[in-house]
Amino acid sequence: MDQIGVSTCHQNLKQCFHTLETNHKAWNSVLTECTPLVSSLGNLGEQLRALDNIQVGVTQLHHFPDLQERLRFKLLQAVDVVLGKLTNKMDELQKLLKTLSNQVSTVFQFYEQNTDTLDLATCTLRSATSPSIADMLEWLQDANSYYRQQFLRRKHLLQVLRPDDLSLVEEVPKRWESVDSPDGEEHISDTLSRVSFFVDS
Repeated sequence: MDQIGVSTCHQNLKQCFHTLETNHKAWNSVLTECTPLVSSLGNLGEQLRALDNIQVGVTQLHHFPDLQERLRFKLLQAVDVVLGKLTNKMDELQKLLKTLSNQVSTVFQFYEQNTDTLDLATCTLRSATSPSIADMLEWLQDANSYYRQQFLRRKHLLQVLRPDDLSLVEEVPKRWESVDSPDGEEHISDTLSRVSFFVDS
């Protein structure tokens, strides 16, 4: 066993798990900030729908023939503003994902360059305070894959939105919530718990 190789690999893994823990908190914080924006988008969709259903000609509003169109314009402007804010939040998520992906890539690159010293026996060795290198590499790969899928699904959801497609705008809150993965979040938390002693050692 190459102790220097193992020690360097462990240091890289610790740094990567530190990043995962930091990004996990930051990711959830950004998603929390997205919740009222997504809800606002759904409400604006409902208001646009209600406005379209009003027959101005048979109400007192017929004295203001352009009022309906002006209100619609204002609501569509509000939709654009909210979408802009959500796009900024997606940029934040993308930066977090990129940071984690780069760290995971660095760890795997080191491992692949040192497979002659980091053999199967070495990589499957575990102790009371340290999971095996193989397990930790797998957990990092799973975490990176989870966040990538989460990001891409939310990005796609927003990309297909068109302000004039009221059904899509109204359904945004439900569709956004459907992307949530409690199991995935639990898996990340379990992973961080498993490596807590190792990271702090």
